[in-house]
Amino acid sequence: MSRGNNDRGQLRPSRQAHEPVKDLGHPSGPFAGSTGLLFEQAMAQTRMAVCLSDPHIADDPIVFCNQAFQQLTGYDAEDIIGRNCRFLQGPDTDQRQVDKIREAIRTEDVVVVELLNYRKDGTTFWNTLHLGPIYDEEGKLKYFFGSQWDVTDVHQSRDEERHAKAMAREVSHRLKNVFAVIGRIVNITGRSMDAKPVAVKINERVQALGRSYEPTLDEAALGTIHVGQAIRSVLSPYDPEGNRVHFNGNGVRTEPNAISAIGLTLHELATNATKYGALSKDGGTVEISWEHTKDKHGRAALQVDWVESGGPKIDGPPDSNGTGFNIADSLLAHSRGVLERDWEPDGLKARLIIPISNG
Repeated sequence: MSRGNNDRGQLRPSRQAHEPVKDLGHPSGPFAGSTGLLFEQAMAQTRMAVCLSDPHIADDPIVFCNQAFQQLTGYDAEDIIGRNCRFLQGPDTDQRQVDKIREAIRTEDVVVVELLNYRKDGTTFWNTLHLGPIYDEEGKLKYFFGSQWDVTDVHQSRDEERHAKAMAREVSHRLKNVFAVIGRIVNITGRSMDAKPVAVKINERVQALGRSYEPTLDEAALGTIHVGQAIRSVLSPYDPEGNRVHFNGNGVRTEPNAISAIGLTLHELATNATKYGALSKDGGTVEISWEHTKDKHGRAALQVDWVESGGPKIDGPPDSNGTGFNIADSLLAHSRGVLERDWEPDGLKARLIIPISNG
């Protein structure tokens, strides 16, 4: 939506909730008697912008407005009284919302809409308008009551969030391209050096890293990301039927820089399980869970547990953990994390612990 290129198109909050409302004294209005005086005094003191329009007069003009309404719009009472409220609309006001107002007036219904309105000085503000009918003692329509609230700050926050997510999607797109380029370089290098099996293993790890980041970048702009989303993405290729890997975790979030260590470590665990462990045999399963905890130094940490069952019997730890686990251990050490492995007869039990600064 266009904001214009000068002050007449700029969004400016009114500080409606923070400015004191001045005493109107004896505001102009359609009321008489003690009841009317009490109403006018109450409306004068409220910080909510309020106006009344008279549907029995041509063009349904405003017949009462309080000081908060004047402060919100920048117009004085003499500029407001007798005019239809459309004078606050401008070129960027959404006509679909205006149509909802017209329909509510036609059907004597209640409606709540958000409008881009214009002040007397031409600056814009987002206005949440609540409109509804007021009836007299005999049930006849008397006025339409309108209350307005400046929600410009809310809209600006939404715009900033949308911008951050758009940037994150762009980074995600670029990152996918980077992983694709790395994969092609690895393949070309592997062929030229007659080391295709090595290239395949490297590419598998690169792809695992890519999968761990891919579903999370939209949220990275918020500072933390869902752990479960990354875990499921990394492990999905190892369980195409969706019945071998069981996930047990809630909405735990962690900082984005922990994801690379988690993704690569889980890839190595899944690869090992596919070749030698629970996923190498029909009926074998893996249960993975995650939670926030404390490490042995009392620091906030993310803990991921990996439990295999139903696979081949294990006599003890392998003679060597292999290159993959060595890579995972090195990456975890850089993040001050550890991977504890317990090679029990019924399957490997592993625990990944990574200190985090927030979650």
